[in-house]
Order: sequence, then C-alpha cells, then structure tokens
Amino acid sequence: MRGGSLSSPAARPGHGFVSRTASRRALAAGSPRLDKVIFKGVGEGRPYPDHGCGPAQWSELPPRQIRLDTVVTTKRMLDLEQLLDEQSTFYGDLFAHVVKWEGVLYLEDGLHRALRTALHGRPVLHARVLDLDDKDWRARLAGSGRTGAAR
Repeated sequence: MRGGSLSSPAARPGHGFVSRTASRRALAAGSPRLDKVIFKGVGEGRPYPDHGCGPAQWSELPPRQIRLDTVVTTKRMLDLEQLLDEQSTFYGDLFAHVVKWEGVLYLEDGLHRALRTALHGRPVLHARVLDLDDKDWRARLAGSGRTGAAR
C-alpha cells in the first residue's frame, strides 16, 4: 500500500477512515452503509402557510406512528442540552407535531424527540399530524387570509 501502512490507525479497515476514492466507489455502487438516513430531508423554516393551530387544536389530533425517513425537518439547528434532557417534554406535548402540506410531512415541533427516537434505533415516531391537504383545512386557510409561508 503506497503512502501508508496497515499498522497505522487511519489505514486499518473499521477504524473510521474511508478514502475519498473508496467513498465515491461505495456511493456509486449504492453501498447500504451510505444510504441510511434519519430524515427524508432537512429544511429551514416552514414552507407551508400559517395554520393557526394552537396547543388546544393540536391536542385534539390523535397521535399516530410516522416513519422518520418520511419526514422533512423545519429546523437545521439542534440544542444538544435539550436533546439529552430527560425532562424536555415536561411542559409540552408528549407527541411531535407534523404538518402535511402538498403530500410532504414536515416536522414542525419535536426534532429533539425524533432524534432521541433515532438514537434508540427506532424508525418510527409517535406524532400528531395536521393535514393541510385536507379540503376543510384548505377552506379554513383560504377564509382566514393565511396564504404566506410561516417562519
């Protein structure tokens, strides 16, 4: 092997080292190690209109299981202290809040819960889903004048 020896930690397989060439080859070959993701996508902000749904309305929605790999986040930043806090849901809803807009599921609230779920090796998250694709919600949004995207 040119440029390194097998005894160096960086060159030994299984020690976190992957050359650029090897990672490109694995990506091109569809390596199962590189195709596993937690979320469908990571977004910034809410691309859907302001729904005006408060805590009382969210609590009326029944929780259901959502696969993490079908959800797009609306936040890029994460507070590690909040992620590790066992009491982080003490004052909030126990379930994540997901908004369905134009066929896409957006994680509005619950990023830390979703990541804790993923860290425990579970592929599904219990969440309340607000379906803005539903005709009743579309009519309510149109009647309230809420057509712009919320941030």
